[in-house]
Amino acid sequence: MFEGLSDKLDKAFKVLKGHGHITEINVAETLKDVRKALLDADVSYKIAKQFTDDIKEKALGQNVLTAVSPGQLMVKIVHDELEALMGGVQSEINLKGDPAIVLIAGLQGSGKTTFAAKLANYLKTKRNIKVLLVAGDVYRPAAIDQLKVLGEQIGVQVFTEEGSKEPVKIAKNAIKHAREYGYQMVIVDTAGRLSIDEEMMKEIAAIKQTVNPQETLFVVDSMTGQDAVNTAKAFNDLLDFTGVVLTKLDGDTRGGAALSIKSVVNKPIKFVGIGEKMDAIDVFYPSRMADRILGMGDIVSLVEKAQEQYDEEEAKQLQKKIAKNQFDFNDFLSQIKQIKKMGNVKDLMGMIPGMGKAIRNLDIDDNAFKGIEAIIYSMTPLERSDPTVMNGSRRRRIAEGAGSTIQDVNRLLKQFEDTRKMMRMMTTNKGRNMAQMMRNMKKN
Repeated sequence: MFEGLSDKLDKAFKVLKGHGHITEINVAETLKDVRKALLDADVSYKIAKQFTDDIKEKALGQNVLTAVSPGQLMVKIVHDELEALMGGVQSEINLKGDPAIVLIAGLQGSGKTTFAAKLANYLKTKRNIKVLLVAGDVYRPAAIDQLKVLGEQIGVQVFTEEGSKEPVKIAKNAIKHAREYGYQMVIVDTAGRLSIDEEMMKEIAAIKQTVNPQETLFVVDSMTGQDAVNTAKAFNDLLDFTGVVLTKLDGDTRGGAALSIKSVVNKPIKFVGIGEKMDAIDVFYPSRMADRILGMGDIVSLVEKAQEQYDEEEAKQLQKKIAKNQFDFNDFLSQIKQIKKMGNVKDLMGMIPGMGKAIRNLDIDDNAFKGIEAIIYSMTPLERSDPTVMNGSRRRRIAEGAGSTIQDVNRLLKQFEDTRKMMRMMTTNKGRNMAQMMRNMKKN
């Protein structure tokens, strides 16, 4: 995500390295590179120029503290301006209504139908809301079937009217159905437009007027860059939508849409799509995105993803096993499964501050744990629960079963033993530290 832009901004800040203070000359040189980086990321010249002018004004008015270098100060100023450019604060989805209605709009191929299902899944699993999906795309072949399949996959009902070619009527009947059966949220998928088609635009305007949605979300493919921004403006002029959704942010995106769209249409980015799975959707936080663009990671999002998979009871049991040195390969496998549920491995590692640059050119895919899992699955129940029984013949059999080598098996066993020792030491130290803390509190 934004790798090219991050690299170029990093190089721009290096201009200030070694300078004792900020001057008009070294700021001008840095901002020239910043502006070029934005233009290469498909941000319009007008927005890029305004952005760098604002930074220059703030940078030249700042006193550099002794503890802060000019380069660090410039990174802070650029971070704050990037955050402001993308909306400043996170914008919540409006859930008020009986039922609340979300209308999905956008060009064909932008990922509207997939996003509609992802949003339904997000509201169902994270907000505990009863959602109804509405198949309002009556033109694209198999669009209704696609939504039905996705709805079944996430356990959400899809409202359809087979044979009907009237999206306005379908949406109206769907809301009536939702009220009768106690649905709290209705998400209306609409036909994608191949371009700014006048008849189709009139149709979606009619749907909006009929259902009066709390949210009209414009879904845009972030890989289309500046074209996406121009399309958003045309849709907004007609629909006056309430928010933007950027899809395919995990692809080869230059970032222009994310950086430009708010200032052009003055509407917040509410969600981003970051993969194909149904849970690959994130609420958009301008500050966190600025962190990631500048290579600072996104530790808050990483912790949130970890908490979503966190099972308190399981964690207590695991801690007891670690303390007794009973942590085994079954527990190890369970931890791997939890990590995999959190999302794309490379994307997760990129959220760790300082890791973004280190892994940028590495090919890390979602099969990173495949070899380890194959070795563990080739073990017998006894070997998994008691790794001390491992001998030469067992290791050979495991290697053959996993399609790997004895060296791979030996390496995993050593890494596992090292991990087990470290986890036990951390647990023991934590217990001692807690006991010491309690004693100190009693003394006071």
